[in-house]
Parts: sequence; structure tokens; C-alpha cells
Amino acid sequence: MPGTVITAPSGVTAAKGFRAAGVSCGIKAVKSNGGLDLALLVSETPAGAAAVFTTNLAQAAPILVSLEHLKQSGGTARAIVVNSGCANACTGDEGMQVARDMATETARLVNCPVEQVLVASTGVIGVALPIDKVRRGLPAALAALAAEQGWAAARAIMTTDPFPKEAATRVTIDGRDVAIGGMAKGSGMIEPILATMLGFVTTDAAMPQPLLDRALRAAVDDTFNAITVDGECSTNDCVMLLANGASGVEIDDNTYPAFVGGLRDVCRELALGIVRGGEGATKLITVTVTGAATRSDARRAAKAIANSPLVKTAIHGGDPNWGRLIAVAGRAGVAFQLSRAAVVIGSIVLFKDGRPHDEAAPDAAAYLQGKDIDVSVDLGAGQASSTVWTCDLSAEYVRINADYRT
Repeated sequence: MPGTVITAPSGVTAAKGFRAAGVSCGIKAVKSNGGLDLALLVSETPAGAAAVFTTNLAQAAPILVSLEHLKQSGGTARAIVVNSGCANACTGDEGMQVARDMATETARLVNCPVEQVLVASTGVIGVALPIDKVRRGLPAALAALAAEQGWAAARAIMTTDPFPKEAATRVTIDGRDVAIGGMAKGSGMIEPILATMLGFVTTDAAMPQPLLDRALRAAVDDTFNAITVDGECSTNDCVMLLANGASGVEIDDNTYPAFVGGLRDVCRELALGIVRGGEGATKLITVTVTGAATRSDARRAAKAIANSPLVKTAIHGGDPNWGRLIAVAGRAGVAFQLSRAAVVIGSIVLFKDGRPHDEAAPDAAAYLQGKDIDVSVDLGAGQASSTVWTCDLSAEYVRINADYRT
């Protein structure tokens, strides 16, 4: 069974055979996180690689290059290079060349084929990424590589994040320990839709590439794909998983459930960290939809509720306005029966079977003063359910995004 997930430093290097580094190469205009803006993650041996990418059709250059390399390498990677402060998105042929140059220079330093290097970028869209700064920073990143430097890499990939996101766990399989660790960034422009902002996960298990891809997609579906901060799907979203086999444990169909359980735990911890660190967020909100006709209906309704500005601002202000929840559920485009619907905030029933329970509003208002909020809506249309995590919407979110470029 999966072990306890920890949020200790070096999450992405918790697995054997991985080293990481985070350095400053001068991309960010304003010094933050000690100026760290270039991360490097390296496996000592070629690792199996799987990834999921944004479904946004305006895909950034690093996404396109990484897709190419995964296809060319047959799902094998030695290194991932990541910069923050510039998304290298919507930058034309020049941006594609920059992403390729990042991979080429990394491959030269790591001494591996260029197709075994994956690339990721995050930051402002439509700005040229200064490749000369990346070239100057990569040798320093190579020199700084260490199993104890996962914390630095986690900080180097941050943009507006208020804190780094790291997690790790160990799973016992056939009497031997397998480590799974990861790091992620994301704070705004979050509704992944088959990917996330940036997430990087490692394991010292080995497994066939198709099984690795299956495990990643299964874990992502219930974690990174079940979060939203503002309903915005980015141009650069991706989650990458590397498995180098250094533990000597090989995952097969029989041991797959135990492994994917641990992978899901790590991904959930990272995904919840993204929501907790949402731009301007003061509350983590768990939205559970029950009574749906299908699971896809439940997920669709939960996402609609989680993305509603009216719901998010009401919770921010501590207003138990159940009518907003019912209204969103009714317009979500899924099967819905008002006479059988219900709204529960915390454990407090505010609406059930077509009847309001406004006498419970003061208790619900008091509950909403907390930092971790549970909201449940029953659609009254079936037995399926789904859970999505989001955060409240505050004036600080508006401030951050009103002058993001300026």
C-alpha cells in the first residue's frame, strides 16, 4: 500500500538515481526566490518517460519540442530542463529554435542524445526567451546537480507561486521499497484539462512504457485534472514522469495497483499545493458532486461550481449563499432534478428535496470562516460522483493579474 506522503525538500530527487539543481541565469526581471529561474533534473541512467500536455491549441514551443523528443526516443529521457520567467509561447520559429537550443545544450552537457532531453517553460506569453542567458546558466546548473538539491529546482520553476510544491512517498512492492517524488508549480491560469501547469515526477521503479503512460494518465485524471483556480487552460501545461529502475523493482500488471496508488498520492499532494497557492487564495475548497447520472456529468458539474466567480466570491466572503450553488448545478448542462437536489456546506444542510433550510445559515457562515472548506451538491439524478478542488476568489487575484506584464 502507498506510504505516507511527505512534503519535505528534495521531493523530485527522493527516488534513487536522480539529481536536480536550481540556479539563476537572469531571465526574471525582478529578483525572487533568490533569483532562481533555471531548473535541471537528470537521471543517472536513461529513464522511461511519459507525459501529458495541455489541450490548448496555442501550444508553446517547449511543448512541441518535448512531444517530438518523446516520439523520437520511444519514451526515454535522461534530463528535463525548465526555465521560469518566460513561457516561450506564441514566439514563432524563433521560439521553436530556442526550445531546441535548450535541449541541444543540455544534451551536450549531460552527454546524452538530444531526443532524451525534455523542455518546459513558464512565465509571460509572447516574450522572447533569451537563449544566451540559458546557455550561460546551464553549466552552473550541471555543476550544482545533487540529490539534495530538489528544493532548489522546485523554487526555480516558480512564478507567482507563494511557496514551492514538493511531495514524496515510498511504496513496498514485493518486499522492496519504491520511491516516488515530485515537484510542481502553478498559481494562476489553472484549469489543466488533461494536463496541469508544470509537474515533474520521478520514480526508481521500472516499467514498460505503455504501463508508465497508463499510470500517469490514471493519476493525473483524479488529481491535476481535478483542480481549478480560475478556469484558464495554459499554453504550457504539462506533467512529466521519469522511471529509471534504480530500485531494481519492475512494475507489471500485478503490482501496478500498488504503484499507481502511490503515484496518485504524490500527484494529489502536488495538485492540492497548487490550489492552496492559487493567486490571492485564502481558502482551499473541496467541491463534491453526488447524485449524478454519470461520472462525466458529476465532473462537469463539479468543475462548473468550482469555476463560478459567484460561488468563489461568496465563499471568500463567508456568505452561505446556497442559491448560487443550485443555480450553477442547474445550468451545468447535465441531468438535474431540483426536487431531489441538495446543498451541504461542511456538514450543514442548506437545501434539500426542493426546500431551503435557511435556519442553518448562521452555522454555515461560521463554518465558512475556516481555511479548508467542503461543499457538496447532490444533483438528484443518479448515483455517480466526482470531487474537484479549487480556491476562493479575492481582490488580490485581480491585483496580481491586472498588472502581470507591467
